[in-house]
Amino acid sequence: MADNYILLEDVGLRFRLYATPHRSIKETVVNFLTRRRYGAPTREVEALRDVRLRIGHGQRLGIVGDNGAGKSSLLKVVSRIYPPTSGRVHTQGFLVPLLEVGIGFNHELSGRENIYLTGAIMGFGKKQMAGRVDPILDFAELREFADTPVKYYSSGMAQRLAFSIATEIDPEILLLDEATSSVDSESESRIQRGVLELMKGRTSIVVAHRLSTILHADEILVMHHGRVVERGRHDALLRQGGVYQRLYRLQVGGASNSC
Repeated sequence: MADNYILLEDVGLRFRLYATPHRSIKETVVNFLTRRRYGAPTREVEALRDVRLRIGHGQRLGIVGDNGAGKSSLLKVVSRIYPPTSGRVHTQGFLVPLLEVGIGFNHELSGRENIYLTGAIMGFGKKQMAGRVDPILDFAELREFADTPVKYYSSGMAQRLAFSIATEIDPEILLLDEATSSVDSESESRIQRGVLELMKGRTSIVVAHRLSTILHADEILVMHHGRVVERGRHDALLRQGGVYQRLYRLQVGGASNSC
């Protein structure tokens, strides 16, 4: 089996914004049927610019930055949710994106049914998933809610379920976007331990506000307005005294690092 990897070559991503007044459902349907255009775009937003990176087999990449820096957009480009506007994306290996809460769930189905559904999307048959259901529910602490529709789950419950499924499916490449942002402290601690274990020996990209998850990453990218402005390991980035150091000090309450 060939080694898995992720390669981005000068990747850019832009979105066009349209200034359109509020329309009723009837107007929307009529416009669609008559192919009426909504007018020219008012402006273009650049989400990513000239991003280059290569992640080899088993390497761990952390991505940090302020809100709107382009972190989530980068993961969506790698996972092919967004096609890049410019540049090229290459991936090799069984890739599991664990992005926005419940992004792949059918909220009318139960937690148990969504486990099978997610498995099917990932190429696993019902028999292959049958032995994984109970461990997934146990890790997520959702056994008593297994047959409850996901639409009644809290965001934390949905996140625990999504992460637990990813853990049990055992991907070659893992894309993880702020997996613990909506869970309680005890669940967060358990999930973070699981994240660190899941990253061992696995090609992975992890975006997190909690820098403790990525302190030991092979490389950390610092993003700002869609661009990579700093890159390196934790210690080296702290010594640079730039954006990463500021983010780190905000989390440790201004305490100096002794690593």
